[in-house]
Amino acid sequence: MKKVLLWIVGILAALCIAIACLWGGEMATLRSLESVEGNEYLYRMEYKADYDLDDVIANDIDENSELLDYVVGRIGKGLPIKIKSSQVADENGETATINCTSFQAARADAEGFWYGRNYDYFKNPTMVTVSHPKKGYASIACSDMSHFGYSLEKLPASFAARLNCLASIYAPVDGINEKGLCTSIMALPRQASQQDTPKHDVGTTIIMRLWLDRCATVQEALELLETVDVRHDASVGSGYHYMVADAGGDCAVVEFDKEDGWKTMIVRKAEGANHMLVTNHLLSAKYYTTEPDPAVGNPHSKSWWRYQTAGAYLEEHNGVLTLDQAQECLSQVHWKDLVWENGTVEDTQYSNVYDQKNITLYLRNWNDYGTTHRFGL
Repeated sequence: MKKVLLWIVGILAALCIAIACLWGGEMATLRSLESVEGNEYLYRMEYKADYDLDDVIANDIDENSELLDYVVGRIGKGLPIKIKSSQVADENGETATINCTSFQAARADAEGFWYGRNYDYFKNPTMVTVSHPKKGYASIACSDMSHFGYSLEKLPASFAARLNCLASIYAPVDGINEKGLCTSIMALPRQASQQDTPKHDVGTTIIMRLWLDRCATVQEALELLETVDVRHDASVGSGYHYMVADAGGDCAVVEFDKEDGWKTMIVRKAEGANHMLVTNHLLSAKYYTTEPDPAVGNPHSKSWWRYQTAGAYLEEHNGVLTLDQAQECLSQVHWKDLVWENGTVEDTQYSNVYDQKNITLYLRNWNDYGTTHRFGL
């Protein structure tokens, strides 16, 4: 009997060692997941598992379904895990778009810059992922958890229910790295970049993860951009443009020319300016217009109104803001109960101000402008 017990103990020990070897990083990551200050719709997680962006690039992953299949294969290691994104088009080939505002502004109280960002979408749980990769810069990034299977009704309440959270590393929608580089994404209806050259393909959020992990400056981010094709998932029905800004005050908006093979168009911060702003319409000279035009942006989300309103606030302060003023600028253009034609209701899911000097995120969730959550590396 004693020998049998020893045999069982030995088998269990070997099994535990095997699990630790296979999923040690993943398990440590999931154990770190916690709700923030008791908010069941806001989570923080330390990403401790290995991930390989070179492998992602080599696989030419440019569709959401392909990315989620890749994530399942990498983290599941044979387990029957399923992850489904909410980012799918309706029967007309369209989807409700992420309607956001981003800006960079100089700090009024010290050297450095703020990076502000409203993420306007439906009420979904939010993930803040802190990453310290073996190869790359540490970062703080935010994700809409509906992109990897969560909702107000489906939350990571148990250990098993947390598995999908491992996809967050591949799905940032904004973030900052240890060098102070910030980036964010804004939607552009029916303008999904389909760059098609011999270079490897990267998808909508992977380019942002590459910037966060590998770039310290805007110039480095633009040079990296030249090495890949950015392809947005056409099945989603929306395209995107990006803002990227560094701790030295350089800032640019990355767009794609739908009339010329989706060639990259770069809009730089004006020389000598303290700030730059972007919402949900093209800023490139070829397409820019001061009047709402569905061919170049999203009038329904009042992109032009938000651009004018936030722009006026920034101009009033000469692009030099305190933290409170940066938050106020975002507050002036936030959404609450924006009703779409299909009856769904959009809100500002979260409102972020990143301190690009001290590498700190100040987050206000779901229009709760009386509560600021602070995150650092």
